[in-house]
Amino acid sequence: MSDFDILDEEVRSCTLCTLSAKRTNAVPGDGDRKANVMFIGEGPGYNEDQQGIPFVGRAGQLLNEMLASIDLQRQDIYITNMLKCRPPNNRDPLPAEITACGPYLERQITMISPKVIVTLGRYSTANFFPNEPISKLRGKPMPWNDITVLPMYHPAAALRNGKLKDALQRDFQQIPELLDSENADRSSPLQNTLPTTTEERQLDMFAPPPTDKEPTPNSDEEPSTAESGPKQMSFL
Repeated sequence: MSDFDILDEEVRSCTLCTLSAKRTNAVPGDGDRKANVMFIGEGPGYNEDQQGIPFVGRAGQLLNEMLASIDLQRQDIYITNMLKCRPPNNRDPLPAEITACGPYLERQITMISPKVIVTLGRYSTANFFPNEPISKLRGKPMPWNDITVLPMYHPAAALRNGKLKDALQRDFQQIPELLDSENADRSSPLQNTLPTTTEERQLDMFAPPPTDKEPTPNSDEEPSTAESGPKQMSFL
């Protein structure tokens, strides 16, 4: 069994936070484990929880369309989420959940060693750059630990807002250039202020964030009105 297989099994059997109690399946990730580009979303939705595979709902269908527009397919990339289990009613991740899943994501990044990481949504982007809103960072390649991070709106947000879909399409067009260039320009007008430890950036992630202009429910499915609890995850 490979190190990656061992990691996937650890995720599937994980009980480090309360999300494990109500999940149908944990969702480690899917795709090419040697991919040059890695996509990181925020958390599984209903369909992902049922199938144990990330991005298989409506947002996943849009993601596949965007990949096809740049001559990529799902098998060409690796895709995962910040959280490996579905939050109830697709609410925002809690600090304890981010802390529990954080080491899994770090190991995935280390083993895949991608050239480009595409962060999808506010929480995924804040894991790398916690001090700026996604609306300011999206579409701007940023340097992080010798990897280029390209923040984007989440496909689920784009499904609800045509303007965000247009922005997502434009941002996707940057991926081939970043992948094709051996020495991609990783300069940025913003200073990389990523905290030096996982714990520090997780704490920063839950500090009062700068306000984005167009808050959108965070879900790969239509929001449910039958459940109550913390606010739904915002993909912006």
